[in-house]
Amino acid sequence: MDPQPQPQPHHIRVVFVLLPGSLVLDWAGPAEALRICNQRLRAMGQPERFAIEFASPRPTAVGSVGVALAGLSPLPNRWDGAGWVVLVGMPGDTIAIDNPETQDLLHWLRGQRFERGRLELVTICAGAVLAAHAGALAGRRATTHHHHLGELRAVEPRCDVVSNRVFVIDPPLYSSAGVTTGIDLVLHRIGELCGEALAAQVAQTMVVALRRGPQDPELSPFLAYRNHLHAALHRVQDAVSEQPQAEWSVPRMAEVAHTSARHLTRLFVEHAGVAPLAYLRRLRLATAQLALASGASVTRAAEQSGFGSDTQLRRAWHQFGLPGSPSEAN
Repeated sequence: MDPQPQPQPHHIRVVFVLLPGSLVLDWAGPAEALRICNQRLRAMGQPERFAIEFASPRPTAVGSVGVALAGLSPLPNRWDGAGWVVLVGMPGDTIAIDNPETQDLLHWLRGQRFERGRLELVTICAGAVLAAHAGALAGRRATTHHHHLGELRAVEPRCDVVSNRVFVIDPPLYSSAGVTTGIDLVLHRIGELCGEALAAQVAQTMVVALRRGPQDPELSPFLAYRNHLHAALHRVQDAVSEQPQAEWSVPRMAEVAHTSARHLTRLFVEHAGVAPLAYLRRLRLATAQLALASGASVTRAAEQSGFGSDTQLRRAWHQFGLPGSPSEAN
């Protein structure tokens, strides 16, 4: 019999399943969002909505940063009322399943029956790979950390794997790309269940400046084109990212890299897969989007991001295929 006290009928029992090496930020951030939500509900004289537990095949585990976790609950053998199973990621290029703890978890997962509004599955980062090994993703849409997309497709070919998304919703499955995106997913679910106003309060308490949704890309434009190891090119990208509104030109970028303009262009194309001025426009557009989201006018957003005029901002907006127009974004 499950020794853990069962949540009240209005509660959702949220069980974070932890294995040795589980990524701490994958579970700590979402758990804090749920805790703050409960705190806000109590302050408003309302009952808490989430009963948070941490479970594992063993009573102790060591997290990804070396912190020892003790007093972990056993994996639940029954559910009374609504519940979430939350699977998180682990360090490494691939997820190893040839250890006793993971085998116990997979055996337990195969015995669960996920159903919308009753028992739902939430995966964060490579937690989706664990779910796939258990057969829980067949016929579902899901995402995972960009380093594990190929692994997820290989483990479960019947899963529609969605790349470059913060999170994907396919009830009773809710999957996120990992690390901070788990917070985005939980904030979205709080908004669904407790109201957008409360979700906004939780986000504000956590200093989450911009909540991301299921249609938003996993990788920020400020991180795009950085998947290389060329030090001089990173130096240029750092400088442009810090001051996108400056009067940049290819020769000026080349000065930062201590190379010629022609050679810098070759470096950008070879290592970043984009031309220098196209990279600059993309960064300026991302800066303008942030300014518009903060309430700036189109003119002010163009000035802050380095576009010479509203017209240049609008041209870049359409060039990169953004929906609507800058005027509709502020």
